[in-house]
Amino acid sequence: MANDPIELFGIRLVGITGESGRKLLLSIAVVVVVLLVRKVVRHVIDVVVPGKRFVRARFWVRQALSLLAATVIVITLASLWFDDPTRLTTALGLVTAGLAFALQRVVTALAGYVVIMRGKTFSVGDRIVMG
Repeated sequence: MANDPIELFGIRLVGITGESGRKLLLSIAVVVVVLLVRKVVRHVIDVVVPGKRFVRARFWVRQALSLLAATVIVITLASLWFDDPTRLTTALGLVTAGLAFALQRVVTALAGYVVIMRGKTFSVGDRIVMG
């Protein structure tokens, strides 16, 4: 019964079962709750640490809070959707392969930037010819 497709207005929704529907609703609830908690904590931080004196500290606390919220969301959703570790590794492999293919130029440009700016290969006044 849990693996039967869900019907909406007489139309059978392919790939959406009762179990995946519950996981979807739980995923939405987790994301909403984590984001609401983050917003409340940010507001509390703004009230507790007012003024322009601690602007830098507030900025870094907000950054850490956003990173923590994103980490909690990712870990919770991964544990919710991937019961089998092999499915998780397969999904991560496909995502990273897609990102590597899509970001080929970005990665090579970043590597070129690091070589030019940080390496001792070139110095000021050297002529660099492309192509």
